[in-house]
Amino acid sequence: MVAPARTGQGAEVERDPLAVAREICLRQLAVRARSRAELTAALRRRGVADDVAEAVLDRLTAVGLIDDDAFAAAVVSSAYENRGLARRGLAVELRRRGVDDDVATAALASVDGAAEETAARDLVERRLRGMGGLERQVRLRRLVAMLGRKGYPTDLAVRVVTEALEAAGDGAADDDLPSDDLDDGLD
Repeated sequence: MVAPARTGQGAEVERDPLAVAREICLRQLAVRARSRAELTAALRRRGVADDVAEAVLDRLTAVGLIDDDAFAAAVVSSAYENRGLARRGLAVELRRRGVDDDVATAALASVDGAAEETAARDLVERRLRGMGGLERQVRLRRLVAMLGRKGYPTDLAVRVVTEALEAAGDGAADDDLPSDDLDDGLD
C-alpha cells in the first residue's frame, strides 16, 4: 500500500510504505502498549503489505517499542489488580490480545494460588455489601457466577462464597449449595 500525502498546493505525493506503516504503529503505541499481533492486525486492516509490516515490526521490536514479554506482564498485573481476573481469565485476555502461549505462561507465573484466593475473597466481600436485601441462594448463585466469569475455578468460587456468607451471618443449608451439575458442559 502506498498512501498519498498532500502537499501545500493540494497535489498528492506518494509516501514511502515503510513510513506509512511506521506511522500507523507509532500512533497505535501512543495510545497504549500493544502486542506484536495487535499491531500486525492493525497494519493488515490498513492494507499494509505483509513484507513491509514485518520489516517495520522487526525494527520496532529491535528498538524496544514492541516487547510482548513486558506487554504480557503489564496486562497480567493490570487485569489482576483492576479487574480481579483469575489465571484462567488472564490467559483468555492474553490470548485475545495475540500473546504467544509461552510468553503468556511466563507472565501468568507471577499469580500464585494464595494470591488468587485472596483476590476472590476481596471481590466477594465487596460485592456482598450491596446484596443485603437478596435471599441467600440468590447471593450465592450471583457471587459464584461472578467469580466464574472472572476465571476462578468452580470449587474455589463455591468455597469462598460459602465462607463469606457464613461469616456474614448467613448459615448454610446443604440444599443451598450448588450441585455438581453446574459444571456440565464447561470443560
